[in-house]
Amino acid sequence: MPSPTPSPLPESAQRLRLWLAYAATLLVFGLLLTAPQLQRYLEHGGPHPWEPFLWELSSLLCNGLLGVALYRWHVAGLGRPRLLQIGRHALGAAVYFFAHVGGMFAIRFAVYAVVGVEYHPGSAANVLSYELGKDLVAYGLFVVICHGIHLFFSSQRQALQLQRLQQELAEARFARLAEQVQPHFLFNTLNLISSVMYEDVAKADRILCQLATLLRQALDAERQGWHSLDEELTLVQPFLEIMQARFGERLQVQLDIAPDARRCRLPALLLITPLENAIKHDVAQALQNSCVSLRAWCETGPTSPDGDRLKLRVHNSGTAPQRLSREGSIGLPNLRARLQAAYGDAAALHFGAAPEGGSELLLDLPSTMTPTNDATAADR
Repeated sequence: MPSPTPSPLPESAQRLRLWLAYAATLLVFGLLLTAPQLQRYLEHGGPHPWEPFLWELSSLLCNGLLGVALYRWHVAGLGRPRLLQIGRHALGAAVYFFAHVGGMFAIRFAVYAVVGVEYHPGSAANVLSYELGKDLVAYGLFVVICHGIHLFFSSQRQALQLQRLQQELAEARFARLAEQVQPHFLFNTLNLISSVMYEDVAKADRILCQLATLLRQALDAERQGWHSLDEELTLVQPFLEIMQARFGERLQVQLDIAPDARRCRLPALLLITPLENAIKHDVAQALQNSCVSLRAWCETGPTSPDGDRLKLRVHNSGTAPQRLSREGSIGLPNLRARLQAAYGDAAALHFGAAPEGGSELLLDLPSTMTPTNDATAADR
């Protein structure tokens, strides 16, 4: 499959990153506030250089913890009537102010008591009036930040939900397109072998048993969704054997599969439709012998500017392209739709006249390798 577009991080990862960014921002902001305080402190002959750090960082610590509670308080009030939200924030600002002042000075007095240094912050009235203005501004700033974080999380959740819905829709569409292949393939195959019932009952019975085995394998592959080209060939070869049993010498089959191409991943049952159409519209309607060939190879390096590519070519020796495209029923449209659902714009399909005569179908797909048996075993 093509490389998926970058998707939003899960909310848990977003929250962890946000917590780390929040803590780092508080620390940096606290140190920036401490620097001028420390300079003035030393200029005035302060005896304890750690005091400016204690003053600023104790305030930032309380603000940081209260900011977390404020986020929950703000989010819990969203969606309520505007007047009720204003009342909640008025109450929240009062609680924030007293909690900040109380917590900050509790930390400071505790530290000063431990180190045995006296602390005289001033009268309660002066302290409260000094801190009130700062805390009201801090509360308003925190409300704005909390609302922005809430909108960010909401947008991330919506993006994840949209991505999940798009993925489910793509998978459902891909499954529906894959389900079209089996009935189409089954009906056409039964039509091709039906005449054998009147010619050789034993041969017809043998072919029908092969067909039943092939359908079971195809059902398993369809459930799997994706597999290697080598696994796809395990479906293609029995199908070709059934067709050769039906048409005898009138059908000649050639397979030219490069070793590295066998490991490339592709949607299950992708090759049944083009091969079926090549046989149905060439061998089944021609009197002379016909050749259907399948070639697969990989292109890398300078020859493939879009990255590693898997190339597939289905060629039949006699049918005109206009006739095949007109008579392809759901074959080619289904194939195009499945490529679009699986690869988006990363895959290409070309159908037309082959240089050596007849018709060719070219598939150009992103090359994604499956692990080798040794590598898989090592991983385990």
